[in-house]
Amino acid sequence: MRETGMTKCALINASLVDPEKGTQSPGGVLVENGVIVDFGAHVTRAQLGDAQIIDCGGDVVSPGLIDMRVFVGEPGAERRETIASASKAAAAGGVTTICVTPDTTPALDSTAVIDFFVRRARDNGRVRFLPVAALTKGLEGREIAEMGLLGQAGAIAFGNGRTSVRDAQVMRRAMTYSTDFDALVMHVPQDADLAAHGVMNEGERASRLGLSGVPREAEAIMLDRDLRLVAMTGARYHAELVSTTLSIDSMLRARKHGLRVTCGVSINHLTLNENDIGDYRTFLKLMPPLRHEDERMALVDALASGAIDVIVSDHCGQDVEAKRVPFAEAEPGAIGLETMLAAGLRLVHAGQVSLPVLLRAMTSRPAEILGLPQGRLARGAPADLIRFDPDEPFVVVPTQLFARCKNTPFDEARLQGVVKTTLVAGEIVQGA
Repeated sequence: MRETGMTKCALINASLVDPEKGTQSPGGVLVENGVIVDFGAHVTRAQLGDAQIIDCGGDVVSPGLIDMRVFVGEPGAERRETIASASKAAAAGGVTTICVTPDTTPALDSTAVIDFFVRRARDNGRVRFLPVAALTKGLEGREIAEMGLLGQAGAIAFGNGRTSVRDAQVMRRAMTYSTDFDALVMHVPQDADLAAHGVMNEGERASRLGLSGVPREAEAIMLDRDLRLVAMTGARYHAELVSTTLSIDSMLRARKHGLRVTCGVSINHLTLNENDIGDYRTFLKLMPPLRHEDERMALVDALASGAIDVIVSDHCGQDVEAKRVPFAEAEPGAIGLETMLAAGLRLVHAGQVSLPVLLRAMTSRPAEILGLPQGRLARGAPADLIRFDPDEPFVVVPTQLFARCKNTPFDEARLQGVVKTTLVAGEIVQGA
């Protein structure tokens, strides 16, 4: 990311959303030297002096989004995504901070690779890139990585990409080691044996399509194991992707016992269900798979109640060769940086969650979990801000997206919510 802009600017005539306080009110934001110096109803054109003024015309202004789960192919899979292309996609979607999954080639499991990535992101990124280092060497689940050195090199947390750690002893050692640094362990819970060969949610829909299913228990069993290990070790733990009521129930029980655990859900599982797969639409082959509508609605309720902490895009570009094949043979994953906010606004327009609640799961709550200063509307906070019209409609045209791959599950969907301006550290990186 480029150096902080030193100019003074103000976004006025806006509808300010403060996700931490859960409020929405008219006002403006004054930015100077890359930080928020003032905000509120009193920030108007009359008292701004020489500041560059952006009249928002009633649009929403909020902290920039923090996406805790994004695959960036650099290094090793630049054909799928690069830092530069992910930056453009993120800025267009209002995402100002990206947590990068460690499943690059080579994996983010050494200080040399972390240092390479940090330097590349600094030189080529428009937004903030935070590497999630590998929890185990080579993501093989056999030997834990050197967390201390990786943290010093710039790792924000530790995960194992799309592969769950099967060996409970290895996971226990990793969690125990993480407590020496109060490091965050991030994990995608899925029992690989129970989910083996499954390509969509187990149930009637899978049977009708003649496809093998992944049972809900594949997620729940692994999550239950992880939570018991958290109780043994005292680690900080974040379940990156939950998709079932079984998982939500487990998380709530763990919190009642005082465990330091949080969880996230992908925007796809909040807004789509297994019926959207239609006649074998491979762009909707995901892992975990899209679930039954009852499960989707339960996830929305869990988001509204605070049982789910974070919404992620789970952005994972796949090239044509990986998707233009029979459903069972297609690679799982979908892009989402540019559509996460607009897709989430479906829930707001439907009256299922409020706008501050939606934005909290994309801004201040991820910031709290990761220990970041951004993601909040506060004096002295980094001026990572977005301006968007939550009602402006648009059609998702894959060829017009900035992501290098075009495997969006919202292909040709009609969404509402256009990001007009994105600021990172007070610098306009998208729009005006």
